[in-house]
Order: sequence, then C-alpha cells, then structure tokens
Amino acid sequence: TGSHSHGQGHETTFAQLVADRLGVPIASVNIVHGDTDKVQMGMGTYGSRSGAVGMSAIVKALEKVEAKARKIAAHLMEADEADIEIKDGELVVSGTDKKLPWFQVALAAYTAHNLPAGMEPGLKESAFYDPSNFTFPAGCYIAEVEIDPETGRTDIVQFVAADDFGNIINPMIVEGQVHGGIAQGIGQALLEGVHYSADGQLLTASYMDYAMPRADDLPSFKVSHQNTPCPSNPLGIKGCGEAGAIGSPPALMNAITDAIGDNTLTMPATPAKVWARIHTLTNAA
Repeated sequence: TGSHSHGQGHETTFAQLVADRLGVPIASVNIVHGDTDKVQMGMGTYGSRSGAVGMSAIVKALEKVEAKARKIAAHLMEADEADIEIKDGELVVSGTDKKLPWFQVALAAYTAHNLPAGMEPGLKESAFYDPSNFTFPAGCYIAEVEIDPETGRTDIVQFVAADDFGNIINPMIVEGQVHGGIAQGIGQALLEGVHYSADGQLLTASYMDYAMPRADDLPSFKVSHQNTPCPSNPLGIKGCGEAGAIGSPPALMNAITDAIGDNTLTMPATPAKVWARIHTLTNAA
C-alpha cells in the first residue's frame, strides 16, 4: 500500500479488510507499506485519507483478484463463472458441493496449463483510487471543568466525544485515534505554547518548558459513534484521524471561559494565565 502507517494501525485495519473480504485468516495477510519496490506510487498518509482512499484502493485491487480467481476456479471445476461464489476462504460453485480453497486457486494461477486459454499467469493486481469527493465526518465534543480560583488550575471533570465516521472497520482502532487526538487537543488548550525572547531565542526548547499532557493530566473519555455511510467511497467510511484534536481545544476553552466569565482568554490556558484573568476580573468588579 502507498498509505504508510506511523501509528494509526493500518497493519490491522488493512489486513482485516482483506481477510474479511477473502475469508482467509488475518494472520495470512501481510501488509507492506513504505516500500517503493512494491508500490512505486502513493499519495501517502495525511488528511485522514488512509481509510477512505487507501482502503478503497485495496478494495479495487481485491475486485480484480476476485474476478480473475473466479475465472480460474470456473475453469478448474468446469462451471460457469457466474456461478462461482467466494465463501469462507473458498471459491464455491453455487448450489453444488464443488469448491476450491484460495491457496489452490492461487497455485493454479501460476501454473500455465491449469489456466483458461489465453489467460496470463499470476494473481497479482494493483489499483489506484481517486475519490470522487471528500468525506465529511461530524462530531460533538463536550468538556466539563472545575477551576481553582486560588491557583488557576483547570481540572477536567468529564469529557464526552460523539462522532460520525461512517462505517467503522475496527472500533478499537477508531477509539484509540479519538483518544489520542483528544489528549493532544487538551495539551494544545491547556499546556503547549511556543515562546521566544525579544531577540528570537526559543525559550520553550525542552519538555521542561514545553509541557505535553501526561496520563495523570487526562480524565477517562466517554466516546460514542453515529454511523452514517459516506456515499463517495466503496466502503462508506469517513476519516477519523484529526477529529479528537479538532474538537477538544474549543470544547475545553469554551468550558473555561464559561467558568470564569471571560471570553478573551487565549490558548494555552495555563494556570498562570487563568489565575491572572480571574483576578483581573475580580479587581475590575
């Protein structure tokens, strides 16, 4: 695949798609990515496109493999190609007990004398998928916070995320993506800031100064899904990679500004900034 994984779990979801489609064990599927010897061209992984675009390309390639496998199986079992079905990892002649496992059809594909007349050997296909339109995931994120007026510290009491990613291939992978995005969004809203001195020297050059969220900074997230299939790709899926990081900062900042009664506070809402705004408002009153 030309959609490289760097932590999104492509190796799992891509293999799951192939295994479910062909009816073979997932352990029999090997996903190769980042290897231009295998795939010379690929648009890469960005913009939450690996599922909607990368997996759709896999579907198109699988359709080619299945079409050729049906022709080979029909020839070997002396059946009509239209009667060949793919069930539970086998190619079956509908209405009969005739069947061939995938490995046997694949072996026959590379044995010229077992092929229909004029068919080239091999069962290797590739496909490029260019989507007809974007996918449009939607969501609603809600944060409940408590703020200590003595210190300016913000504690997240509850965080709820509801998203519509269309058809979901692997719920655990999707939930992990959302959790990670929320964590990064919380970091952006509460902790992370880049600061320079007057002469352009970076002051937040280490994790001592540029804070990122730790596990004990985060609450338990409540995540739910509404699945509305996307019409612009064959799997009906929508991108989920950026949802958590997009929805969480405004949810948190809205909760904080609502709590202190001031909408001029900017990210990151550090304890020092929140404390200063609280006391400015108190003194002004």
